[in-house]
Amino acid sequence: MRWGRVTHLFALLAVALLAGCATASDRLAVPAQLSGEAAVPGLADVRVWGDANFSHALLQAELPNLKAKYQERAKAGPKGAEPPVSNLLALSGGADDGAFGAGLLVGWSEHGDRPEFDLVTGISAGALIAPFAFLGRAYDSQLAGLFTSYGADQIYESNILSGIFGGKALANSKPLAKLIETYVDASFLRRVAEERTKGRFLLVGTTNLDAQRPVYWDMGKIAQKGDNQALELFRHVLLASASIPGIFPPVLVQVEAGGQVYQEMHVDGGTTREVFFTIADFQFNDIDKAIGRKVQRRLWIIRNGKIEPEYKAMPETTLAIAQRSLETLTKSRGIGDLARMY
Repeated sequence: MRWGRVTHLFALLAVALLAGCATASDRLAVPAQLSGEAAVPGLADVRVWGDANFSHALLQAELPNLKAKYQERAKAGPKGAEPPVSNLLALSGGADDGAFGAGLLVGWSEHGDRPEFDLVTGISAGALIAPFAFLGRAYDSQLAGLFTSYGADQIYESNILSGIFGGKALANSKPLAKLIETYVDASFLRRVAEERTKGRFLLVGTTNLDAQRPVYWDMGKIAQKGDNQALELFRHVLLASASIPGIFPPVLVQVEAGGQVYQEMHVDGGTTREVFFTIADFQFNDIDKAIGRKVQRRLWIIRNGKIEPEYKAMPETTLAIAQRSLETLTKSRGIGDLARMY
């Protein structure tokens, strides 16, 4: 998946903001006082605020599956063995660099020691990788194809003039939406639902731009609904997580609050988090206490981008300076998220 000149569009956006014209919106946004209770109709329990306090009620609902899963693993091992192992994977954003994460996972499978992950999380480009990583090595060929077989024109259509003069974005993401539809069909949804039933979790992060807050979506629980609404929402969440604000149009999610229908505006999860495992104050020890068993956890983080500074003498032009500044900001935020998770 080659995003091409999307970073150049990002730089152009920074400049366009200085000259852009505003247009009115006919969207009915959720009132601030109702934002905490807004829910997707028929799918009220499929998401949480990423910066909220942990709800033990959510953990209680998952206890039966978690207990059964870890009891089975403990029985499978020899007596006196180490605690059962749980592998967790977090995939960061990275646009073009998402090909790194895809290639790493495929190579890991070929090496023969890639584990099954009990939790997979994804942001932005990482969100597009996450469902395939979650379903395992059987989907490696699809994952590799997604990130190597398509050019920029199969991901977005430039719409620069409209974007500058009051439009929603500098590019149209309809090609990306169609690409997601190609891979995420009803059969794919059923496979995700099956794994969720086993106590495995696939989480994707978006940013609620109205609220300026991260939202984590339980994609397995969405998949378990199994109908057309669930399939559409699953696709929309993936698209939203990869929709760089200003470059791609936001994704509108229909919700209900106070008996009224509204539309939330969701954009790239990387706007608020570059990578994540859980909500803000969650402790894995809470699970161990609840199931009455110690679990050994291995946390794997794939950062789709470089961490070290890269020196480059910059030309004194507006677009070059804007692009370099945005790249630096994104890299610094990603490093901060790694430190927070550690």
